[in-house]
Amino acid sequence: MRRGVRNTLVALALLAVLGLSAFWLLSMPRPLTAADVPQHTADIANGERLYHAAGCISCHQPGPDLKDVAADVPAGGAPLHTPIGTLYPLNLTPDRETGIGKWTDLEFLNAVMRGISPEGGHLIPALPYTSYAHMKPEDVLDIRAYLASLPPVTSPEREADIAALPLIRRGVGLWKWVGLDTTPWTPDPTQPESWNRGSYLVNGPGHCQECHTPRDIFMALDRSRAFQGGPHPEGKGRVPSLRGLIERGRYTDAADLASALQYGGAMGYDKLASGGMGQVQRNISMLPESDIQAIADYIAGLK
Repeated sequence: MRRGVRNTLVALALLAVLGLSAFWLLSMPRPLTAADVPQHTADIANGERLYHAAGCISCHQPGPDLKDVAADVPAGGAPLHTPIGTLYPLNLTPDRETGIGKWTDLEFLNAVMRGISPEGGHLIPALPYTSYAHMKPEDVLDIRAYLASLPPVTSPEREADIAALPLIRRGVGLWKWVGLDTTPWTPDPTQPESWNRGSYLVNGPGHCQECHTPRDIFMALDRSRAFQGGPHPEGKGRVPSLRGLIERGRYTDAADLASALQYGGAMGYDKLASGGMGQVQRNISMLPESDIQAIADYIAGLK
């Protein structure tokens, strides 16, 4: 009997070791390599446009301890509440000690497009790298160039208030097998140029699906129900569907939707300029009119 118990314990120990080894191997980061960094001359103006399209300031705004820092500087530190705890987004200014001033192009691409920190750990997907993964690496590097042009701000990083954070970060590596699609965005040759530009902005930097697409049991985007709305990512209320906005009478046509995105409450589009969409609308309003119209053309085509 004793031998049987001992053999059972040994078998269970071996299974535990195998299970942990499998978990460790399957959850390892799968980063981009130096060969994935394109030869590219940075376009700061394009980076600024895409910075606004991505709404970076909405999450990376200065925290409450940075009262002397302008609200439009992405110094980070403002609390971001999620169902699993509170995150404190990173300082995106080029400060070399507390910001991204020391990051290489490859480290920036891996953080934005693969959710991997410069230290090699998995980032919580509150950073919408699941959408940024579809972007052109050149565009991501343009955003980096724009951020490098900003004044550096000292804003020490604060650890997230999330239980068992190291284990959760490692578990994200498993989740990425089902939750991170790295397929690059490609244009639809059957659609006009403006529609394709809007598709890229909405599905890449704009990361609209992160809120407007429901998720499956693995908390990955359920792309079979894209843009149909779902639970609010902060855990309170719901995010509306973006489909059929014209057919449902929410807007008269794509031009009307473009006006709403550009002017918001200033032109009476109160619903679009309130709540979380208020910040989104303000970010979009910073884009060129052609990009705003492109976004409207794409969204208006969602039946």
